[in-house]
This record gives sequence, C-alpha cells and structure tokens, in this order.
Amino acid sequence: MKIGLDAMGGDFAPDKIVKGAVMAQKELTSTDDRIVLIGHQNRILEKLEENNADSSLFDIVDASDVIGMGEQPTRAFTQKPDSSITKGFRMLKTGHIDSFASAGNTGAMLVGSIYSVNVVQGIIRPATTSVLPKENGAVGVLIDVGTNPDSKPDVLYQFGLLGSIYAQYVHGIKNPKVGLLNIGEEEEKGNLLCQSAFRLMKDTQDYNFIGNIESRDLFNDRADVIVCDGFTGNMVLKQAEAMYRLIKKRGIKDEFFDRMNYENYGGTPILGVNGTVIIGHGISNEIAIKNMVLLSKEVFEAKVPEKISDLLSRYTQSKAFNGKS
Repeated sequence: MKIGLDAMGGDFAPDKIVKGAVMAQKELTSTDDRIVLIGHQNRILEKLEENNADSSLFDIVDASDVIGMGEQPTRAFTQKPDSSITKGFRMLKTGHIDSFASAGNTGAMLVGSIYSVNVVQGIIRPATTSVLPKENGAVGVLIDVGTNPDSKPDVLYQFGLLGSIYAQYVHGIKNPKVGLLNIGEEEEKGNLLCQSAFRLMKDTQDYNFIGNIESRDLFNDRADVIVCDGFTGNMVLKQAEAMYRLIKKRGIKDEFFDRMNYENYGGTPILGVNGTVIIGHGISNEIAIKNMVLLSKEVFEAKVPEKISDLLSRYTQSKAFNGKS
C-alpha cells in the first residue's frame, strides 16, 4: 500500500510530520506498505536525516508550493497546482497512492476530495467524524464534526448510514446503535431539523436507529454512532478537547480523560468520497501524525468507500434516498 502524506500540512510542518512518518514506518508490519512524503524535497530529506531515518524507506515527491491554513480553499486548490495538497490528490486520483492524509488546510482537503476523487454516487454531502471514548472502554463515533454546519434532514439520515458503516468496519462494532443528538428523547423534541430527521430515521431498515439521545449520553453505551449537524458536532468536539486540556492543566491523571486526547486518533476520514482521505488536526504533533498514517492504512483496508457504494445501491426504498425528505 502507498500511503500519501502531506509533509507540509499543519502548524508544525515539516518537522512533526516527518518525525511522525518515521515513527509510523517502524510500526507498519507489511513490507508492501510504503509512506509517500509529498512536499519540499530538500526539507523532507533534511528532517529525515535529523531523525536518523533511512530516506530509502520512503518515497519522496517534490512539491514546490504550500496551501496555507488561512487561504481560501477552492482558489488555493486551483491556483496552486504544485502544492503538496493538490499534488497529493492528483496522485490519489491516478492511483499512484492508495490514501492521502494531511494536517493542513481542511477546506482544501474537502475541495480536493470532492473535485478529484468525487463523492460516492448517491451521497448528498460527505462527512467527517470524531471518536468519543466510552465509560466502558469502548468507543463511539460522532458524525458530523464540522464539514456540514447547515445540514438538511436527508443529509442527517445519510450520516447515520455513513457512521454505521465506519463504526462497523473500522472500529469493529457489530450492528452499531445509531442515535440522533437532540435536546430530549421524545420524538417531537428539538428544532425543525431534528424533528424532520427523526421522521426519516425512525422506521429505517438501513441501520439500527435507536431514537433521540441527549448530550449526557455521549460517553455511555446508549449509542455507538451519534448523528448531528456539523455545527453542533464541532461544538461537542471542541468542548471535549477543552475538557481534556483543563483536566491535564490541573494535574489530574485519569485513564478515561486521557482517551480524549486527539493524538490517540490521528485524524478523521472524509466519509462518502471515492477514496481514502484523512484529515488531521492542524496542531498535530508527531504522535498524532503517526496515528493518522496508521488510520489511513486501517480505513483503506476496510474498503469503506466500496462498502458505502455497495450499501447505497441496495437502499432504493428509503425515503431519504428517493428525494422524499
């Protein structure tokens, strides 16, 4: 497998990116797995030397330009053809790499996903996820966490499917329980979006919908997949990050709260596109980058896009897939 990694993406690139790649390379078990570092070749070689790494263990693809974190995504993606992100997507589209990961400009990664490898036929909007630790030691999947701040009911319906597939085939959760994040458990609770989404989801045969859940159930075993719009999901994610930082700052050592550390998960796949694309946190350090590379391999081997496409082809009876929402 060729694992593409944007060496210039993130607040601490290329230092932490290359260091994380070196750490990941040591954990890849198959001799067929190879990390492809995309970015300024001389700087990548310099960082590999600083980490006492054998450069022959990596493929290096020179990219002379970088899309900055604050640049307008569509404009930057189209006007910087030799940037590490643009070049990475070109390689993914042509099959020169099997996955592409970056801690760089999230908007540019989304633009590249949609316009280079395209959305799976039938998917309205791709989504991103976050892993939530559970009290019992398991994990839950929160979807969406920022990709779609303004979602519609049929989009939330599909998030249930995307999250269910991801939970099952990447995290090994059998028949995942899908819940809709709301301000109450009753069907009539919530805003118009949640009420309409509930009506679509309540009788579905496409996944195991268990009804509304409240935010107090995020970390227990009530649901395995928590569906919400991207605005709400991002607020939940940032609150969990803030809680972890606060507890760490106060010197409290707790195994459960340690699992809220984003470094442990590396990043999130963009679900619903025809390829394995992973987005990492902009402040990713070498541990997060290592885990992002390993997640790339895991998602690719789970064949998530193929499973999404296959399942969508079967779900022709669902209201949400027939434009009746």
